[in-house]
Amino acid sequence: MNIGEIARRAGVSRSTVSYALSGKRPVSDDTRRKIQEVIDELGYRPNASARALANGRTSTIGLVFPPAGNHYTGMQLDFIGSVVEAAAAYDYDVLLSPSGADRDRSFQRLLGERRVDGAILMEIRLKDDRVDHLAALDFPSVAIGRTADSERGWWVGLDHTALAAACVHHLADLGHRRVAFVNRPEQLLRAGYESAHRGLEGFTKAAAERGLTVRTYCCGDDAASGQACLERILYDDPATTGLVTLNEAALGGLYRGLAQAGRHVPSDFSVTGVVAGRWAETVTPQLTAADVPAEEMGRRAVELLVERLGHPGAPPRQHLLVPPISLRSSTGPAQATPTTGDGPATTL
Repeated sequence: MNIGEIARRAGVSRSTVSYALSGKRPVSDDTRRKIQEVIDELGYRPNASARALANGRTSTIGLVFPPAGNHYTGMQLDFIGSVVEAAAAYDYDVLLSPSGADRDRSFQRLLGERRVDGAILMEIRLKDDRVDHLAALDFPSVAIGRTADSERGWWVGLDHTALAAACVHHLADLGHRRVAFVNRPEQLLRAGYESAHRGLEGFTKAAAERGLTVRTYCCGDDAASGQACLERILYDDPATTGLVTLNEAALGGLYRGLAQAGRHVPSDFSVTGVVAGRWAETVTPQLTAADVPAEEMGRRAVELLVERLGHPGAPPRQHLLVPPISLRSSTGPAQATPTTGDGPATTL
């Protein structure tokens, strides 16, 4: 079924059917209604590729989202779902590209073949070639995250510096003096991942302000790595009574490591961090955390991209979110713990 057959049955020209479908030129209400009746009767759906050629739009946005390791974490899947749901509200489809650099073939196909009208970039680095490349092309894009040059561009970000600091102050207010920081994997820190660097910055600055004794660790995005990391924390400094984490994928392992070490949460060890709310509520006891608003961030990113597509000359806009800490059951007043172990901790 094609436009020619619809035109024949409706008794109008092909161009009239095209105008009625695209809205490029006015068509009388009677003619539009007659065309729509034929379309409904035949169950016609315009071919997406042909429609893109005709009006220069694909009604598709790209989500450039590399998995942090060899799989997507639960929080990453939350972001993917939030973007897809928000895009559907604007009648956009989402094409996922697992690209980590502007040289990736998937990323180049996305741009070179104009498969999408615009792109949302995830897993942002402080220096991100993808962001720079799209800016140079003036290709409509929005980042979920901030580069080092955060004054430019369109983005929605989470203030990991402030949130990690808030977690430190929360533990310090409870009397914790020896605290560990569990970051994302080492390869992400080396690659300049924004959340890992800014979270570490917030933790170390707040710890120095409160005069805490701290150690920092990188941890793989899985439960086994979380358990191994917790074992290392207690080996390095058994007097540690609390930790802050950015790594929700390792959270179950951190809890398991504490249980095997005979540490009870929160009576003699407190855990907090920056984690999506629904993941914070899957552990027992539930995690006191600065909840990552994945749904809001995905929705705002789509809204900014739609705005940018509709107003190409508009000045850049940004949203920096600082959600409060949700008090649950994983933190409590510091208790005395054994002080034996190998080597002193680092005091900031």
